[in-house]
Amino acid sequence: MINYSGTPKIETERLILRRMRLVDTQSVFDNWLSDERVAENRVNAAHKNIFQTTERVVNIVRGYDAKEFCYWAIELKASGELIGEIDLYDFDSLTDNCEVSYSIGYSWWNRGYGTEALRAVVEFGFTYMNIHKISAAHNTDNPASGKIMRKVGMVQEGIIRHMLRNYKNQYKDCAVYGILQEDYLKNQISVSSIILQLI
Repeated sequence: MINYSGTPKIETERLILRRMRLVDTQSVFDNWLSDERVAENRVNAAHKNIFQTTERVVNIVRGYDAKEFCYWAIELKASGELIGEIDLYDFDSLTDNCEVSYSIGYSWWNRGYGTEALRAVVEFGFTYMNIHKISAAHNTDNPASGKIMRKVGMVQEGIIRHMLRNYKNQYKDCAVYGILQEDYLKNQISVSSIILQLI
């Protein structure tokens, strides 16, 4: 049974994962949602104006009223810059499984931040929420995302053809990954690498 605890603050070596705030809207727009390079790996088109981002952030902030809502802004500890987002979603009460997705702003690609954030959320999901399995998918033309998934112990389970259709009306094949709680716990050598602050 999943132990829902909302969206607590999580700290890692270089990152703070925290709740999104309305005051973050401009940073969310500037740092990733308006960037075509990031949008290439998302279902929805890059935002053309701040009003689109405002609507999205307002909906995220409203979501925090529910214990089943797990959506983090990714902030750099050193500078306080907001560099991306990550969430657990599609919880299945019959299997105790869920999915994870994330976006990192282009300026911060290839620095290990995606791996660090995903590792923290996977650890939180298994250790604190008692999730059975966490799945993720990426476009096959975005292998860097698969590399992040493999680094945290996820295993590619297959490729689903035309799994999604993007904003350009293009169908995309996706590589699907998964990791089981039992495999994650079996392979953990050290104790928790995250600092958790329940809100």
